[in-house]
Amino acid sequence: MNPALSVIVFTTLSGAGYGLWFWWVLDAFNVGLARSGPDHWFAWLLVAAAGCVLVTIGLVSSVFHLGKPARAWRAFSQWRTSWLSREGAASLLAYAAFAACFAGLYFGRPMLAMGAAVALALLALGTVCCTAMIYACLKTVPAWRQPLVLPAYIVLALQTGGFAHAALFAIAGVQPALSAQSLAILATTSLSCAWIKEGYWHAIDRIEMPSRASATALEGFGAVTPFERPHTEANYLTREMGFVVARKHANKLRMLSLLLFAILPLLALLAAALLHGVAVFALPLAALSTLAGAFVERWLFFAEAKHLVTLYY
Repeated sequence: MNPALSVIVFTTLSGAGYGLWFWWVLDAFNVGLARSGPDHWFAWLLVAAAGCVLVTIGLVSSVFHLGKPARAWRAFSQWRTSWLSREGAASLLAYAAFAACFAGLYFGRPMLAMGAAVALALLALGTVCCTAMIYACLKTVPAWRQPLVLPAYIVLALQTGGFAHAALFAIAGVQPALSAQSLAILATTSLSCAWIKEGYWHAIDRIEMPSRASATALEGFGAVTPFERPHTEANYLTREMGFVVARKHANKLRMLSLLLFAILPLLALLAAALLHGVAVFALPLAALSTLAGAFVERWLFFAEAKHLVTLYY
């Protein structure tokens, strides 16, 4: 499949933004904003704003992949059957919950803020799930029809959001920027990401595409070869479905993504935990590394997928 930049930016940044919002809600309930100092309040607001920016940039970038962006609003009408419509509806509801949370805090309505925060956390994960299911439900792309696609999207969103959360707290000067609980969770998500992606790559490497004979219902009649190409020039199908990445390049990019979103962040966590004063430098670098690794992983996710329609080309 064609790894379009707009879709890669969308899935990477929006996933990080929703993960950041999820950690934002957990932090509010874990620490208790009423008992927090000004530095924690500033960091909490900084995380909220960063999550909103990431989500917005991601959603806006997705529009540029549409053939007619002006008609994007029509995608919301098919929520009963389309995961794309469900994703759009969940994203709008997440914005509403985000606004309601701040409205509850501003007007002194703690129950409203608490309920909206819980709804925001659930909607954030729900939107990521909808994004994953857009691809996981496609039977015509065997590499996406894998049980590890959904957990990979969720864990990677939590990891990129979690490291961004820790980095922003370190930049804001909150002490300690990384608690023992956060350290354990981030280390677990990094290892989980590596384990899930290794399992996914191993699974798609074993996929055998059906033959042209089975695709054309001519199995048993000998070898089936195309008489001539279906088209004399490139078209939408050849541009979108016919992208091929060499195996040697794919293996190198897999190792690079693992290095960026798992190994380097784990080393940064270790340095932040053991060396005093290093967190303010190590955690932002780890956050950038996870985003870069997610970007490479998402490029591979699209580039390694083969649509069954390519059997006819």
